[in-house]
Amino acid sequence: MSAVEQPPKPPIIPLHAPTEAIHVGEPDVPFVETGDGSSMQLLQVDLCQGLWILKTRMPGGRRISKHYHTGSVFAVTLAGRWFYEEYPEYVNSPGSYLYEPSGSVHTLTTPDDQDGITEIWFAIYGANINIDNDGNVTSMVDAHSILAAYRGLCEAQGLSHDKVIVIGEPGR
Repeated sequence: MSAVEQPPKPPIIPLHAPTEAIHVGEPDVPFVETGDGSSMQLLQVDLCQGLWILKTRMPGGRRISKHYHTGSVFAVTLAGRWFYEEYPEYVNSPGSYLYEPSGSVHTLTTPDDQDGITEIWFAIYGANINIDNDGNVTSMVDAHSILAAYRGLCEAQGLSHDKVIVIGEPGR
């Protein structure tokens, strides 16, 4: 018996996913102040995959809560310097690329002596789990909560969030 050739299957497209490329210019999506001297620009959220892509800007002397991620994280440093308190010998500077495997515990820190901002591009899968020094969970951020927070900050600051690429949100 000979095998019958099957036609190729169409690609699987997630619910409410775009079918064409989308361009977002630097001024299209605003940086919003987060209330601690830092700001963020949420570029894309895929609610189906739990992926969130953003740029952050932080002043010198900034310390982010100790945390780990439930998925992989990819980071590119665009300006300034930063390191993890747990690995102070590895300083990220403009052009540096960092891969974080899920479960890696770290505390992002910008040097006290830094002039200007540190700007980092992140692609984050899953949740960011903030923990205290005893390993107890203190808070969590994921694709859904970062989107809601960003939209709220934009609205509070009189800025538009209409150009954020959102995949998997019904009705949008």
